[in-house]
Amino acid sequence: MNSRPRARSALSLDVGRRRIGLAGCDGLGLTVTPLQALKRGDFGNDLSQIKTLCDDRRVEALVVGLPLDDSGNPTMQAKYCHRYGVRLARALSLPMALVNEHSSSWAAGERHQLHGDRTGRLDSAAAALLLEQWLADGPEAQPVQMAPEDRGETDADARSCISIPPAP
Repeated sequence: MNSRPRARSALSLDVGRRRIGLAGCDGLGLTVTPLQALKRGDFGNDLSQIKTLCDDRRVEALVVGLPLDDSGNPTMQAKYCHRYGVRLARALSLPMALVNEHSSSWAAGERHQLHGDRTGRLDSAAAALLLEQWLADGPEAQPVQMAPEDRGETDADARSCISIPPAP
């Protein structure tokens, strides 16, 4: 069973192929704010923009959404989001938590009447829901173990994060 994570400034990411929805919370974990979505570029460009945001907001943890299927199993997109999150957490030297984002975009669209949005507002609203879920239920963000750059990610690297959460 998950427990509430330690309060701290965190950045939530709803990773997509075209955009990354972003949301942040204050250092006490009380206020969640959707932020402007990031239009995807190459990883170096994404990293530069996210690093600036993390520095400005004094981010101490990353929360990455994983789109699991109805049975709680990882989808191809979930595996992509996991790899991206691990790479980003390593580059920023930040701990990371993984949160099941099954239906978060739909829920965000319902809550904010954003269905069909292509501006990134829906992506960031989904990231805000992920962050709210993480603040309420955890799991605690964990350090991502470093691996030699030329080796690439291995199963051991994937296990260095918390396990993929089960479906609700």
